[in-house]
Parts: sequence; structure tokens; C-alpha cells
Amino acid sequence: MNKAKQREVSYASPFLDPARWINENEYAAALRDTYPVSPGHTLIVPKRLVGSVFDLTPIEVQACWDLLNVERKRLADEFKPDGFNIGVNIGEAAGQTIRQAHFHLIPRYHGDHSAPRGGVRGVIPGKANY
Repeated sequence: MNKAKQREVSYASPFLDPARWINENEYAAALRDTYPVSPGHTLIVPKRLVGSVFDLTPIEVQACWDLLNVERKRLADEFKPDGFNIGVNIGEAAGQTIRQAHFHLIPRYHGDHSAPRGGVRGVIPGKANY
């Protein structure tokens, strides 16, 4: 058994329901976040059930990144955001609530945050402004 197979998790992921997918490629799927932080908030998930993006194979990482790019273009056309954040939560301490590897693609809009400087650094209170 290869290492990637050994790291597969043994529970169901709500992200792996094809009825929720808005796009896919061979190894990854895209779906809208159930609790979006902004209009268009999209998740990119590997089709293989795995808990962390660090357990993805190089092919799966590339497939996820390819789909991130496709969905970024779609969101740019559909929602006209002013920017994007890409985020990954790995482990409970980092805020991961669904134990399925996934990337957040979050459209950002001028005025959606009073002080957006520092972007993802804002996950730790007081660390965004430097």
C-alpha cells in the first residue's frame, strides 16, 4: 500500500457529494462554500478522501491548483471582485472543521473589511498590521 493510500481517512466528507460540485477535473472538484464569507466563496477539494493538503500527491496538488485558476477566472467574470484570498486550514488549531483537504478561494471586495492590510495574517488577532 502506498503512503498516499495509507493516509486516506475513514469517514464521509460532505465535500465529496457530486451533486454539490460546480466544476471538476480528473482529481479535484469545486463547490460553493455552505457558509460563504463573501459572494462566490468557493472550495476546491481533491476527489480522494484525505485529511490534509500535505497528504496530496503531486498530481492532486496540480489538479487542485488548475481548478483554482479556472474558478478564479469564473469568479472574476461572474462576481467582479477586487481581489482574492486563497486559504487552507490544517488541523483543529488552524480552524479546520471538515477533515477533508480543501482550499478556500475567497473573492474580496473593496469595503468588505475595514482594514484588509495583511490579508491572511489576520487569522491571528493583532498580527495583520505590520
